[in-house]
Amino acid sequence: MWTDFVNNRILIIAICTWAITQVLKVIVILIQERRIAWSYLINSGGMPSSHSSSVCSLATSIAMIMGIGTVYFSIAVVLAAVVMYDAAGVRQSVGQHSAVLNRIVKEFSFKFSGDTQKDFREFVGHTPFQVIIGAVVGVLIAWIWVTITS
Repeated sequence: MWTDFVNNRILIIAICTWAITQVLKVIVILIQERRIAWSYLINSGGMPSSHSSSVCSLATSIAMIMGIGTVYFSIAVVLAAVVMYDAAGVRQSVGQHSAVLNRIVKEFSFKFSGDTQKDFREFVGHTPFQVIIGAVVGVLIAWIWVTITS
């Protein structure tokens, strides 16, 4: 069972794509803000979208290894569409709501006590551009990986 997991090229490509994209986020912050933000190695949000890169590398790997006519590819494409919509839509809205709630809590802080003083995390989702770039990164990584290892 463990060897099946370790030898699953498609899964390994998707996991490695996620890791590479997380490292890219740290590099992007380093270039943009001239600081190292190690938290981006594990946090969601930021440029590029690791959610998009992971699911797009999954779909691309399946397409190249198993074919686009398979049920596996169909499932991966639907999953990718849902994840990318969620990353750019719902999760970005959550981040915007968090920003508003943080401002409200700060303005009325004299009325609150305890854990309400802790800020809500504002960078939860992605802009559509971050999602698109994540998708491109995922497709490229999977295409290069499968091409080199085939």
